[in-house]
Amino acid sequence: MLVAALQQELASLDAQGLRRTRRTLDSAQTAHVVVDGKNHIAFCSNDYLGLANHPDLIAAAQTGAAQFGVGAGASHLVLGHARAHEQLEHELAAFVQLPRALLFSTGYMANLGIVTALVGREDAVFADRLNHASLNDACLLARAEFKRYAHNDLDQLERLLATTKARRKLIVADAVFSMDGDIAPVPQLLALAQKHDAWLMLDDAHGFGVLGGHGRGVLEHFNVAHPRIIYMATLGKAAGVAGAFVAGEPALIDTLLQRARTYIYTTAMPPLLACALSKSLELIAAGDGWRENLRQKNIQLNQILTNSLPAAWRLLPSLTAIRPLVIGDNREAVTVAERLAQRGVLVPAIRPPTVPQGTARLRISLSAAHSAADVRTLCDALIDVGKGFCVS
Repeated sequence: MLVAALQQELASLDAQGLRRTRRTLDSAQTAHVVVDGKNHIAFCSNDYLGLANHPDLIAAAQTGAAQFGVGAGASHLVLGHARAHEQLEHELAAFVQLPRALLFSTGYMANLGIVTALVGREDAVFADRLNHASLNDACLLARAEFKRYAHNDLDQLERLLATTKARRKLIVADAVFSMDGDIAPVPQLLALAQKHDAWLMLDDAHGFGVLGGHGRGVLEHFNVAHPRIIYMATLGKAAGVAGAFVAGEPALIDTLLQRARTYIYTTAMPPLLACALSKSLELIAAGDGWRENLRQKNIQLNQILTNSLPAAWRLLPSLTAIRPLVIGDNREAVTVAERLAQRGVLVPAIRPPTVPQGTARLRISLSAAHSAADVRTLCDALIDVGKGFCVS
């Protein structure tokens, strides 16, 4: 009976075009990959600077493995905090120009740890409705009053802040929204945090390494800084490796070290990854050419696809590496993705609950590793596939 109920739920997902499947990667993560034994151009990775298979990172990881071994062996607070972790935390803080930083094993764990360590039953969290699932889960787990405002609706956010009687207030927002590619209005969010005496937590998973003149992320992009900012970024996207970190005031980092359960009660990331990440920071800092390459690919995509796709499809504007193409219908989005894959181009179909109902889309991820010819191949394939649908 229990198994039958699960099978019925899975059948319902199939009927709605919502069942998820996996592909098997047979090569390193690059712009050109081998998936299920076939060659493809991949526009579905968050490896925005093309560092995931960079030889300097591989060499740094090998050197780290030779010195520290493969596993950390313990949590950071027992005996898993290696010299490589300590050095990387100092380097990350210096890079984002904040006083201190703390490493986490994943971005999901960082968000859970930060929010639950800082707020509880007497407090309130104010969250953008398009925030990543990890932030939403963190807010629920914290058991604080969970207030969500419409996407980037600063007026609604201010009304919520003005009427709360919570002891502590925390505003949480994606810095770059992962399924839309737009950037949060950080200066205005900070102004509201200052006015209403709230913390401002920014999840810069998709901005770190890409935004700002030196790739320092959304704070550099807007040239903002303040002690009430809690800055989180992941290290498995533009940085090309794995893990995450939070940066901010010393008292904040000390509090997380004492209270963040996802930091305290888990084995530290392998030190060899910290060694690779130290090298990654060097490459990001010197990666102006890669960031300009991304900008040019974005321009190229706009120039080719504007007025060339079905009228019902919408290519959302973005200054980042994320270019969503909203299709609308779940099954149509899946069909388009499948037809692109048949042409050797991989773009994922994103459907509810990851995005709102009726906004199923292709999430095009650009990388500095893509060539102009790669982008041209993607665009030609989209235009060709689009001919099977209603064109304006």
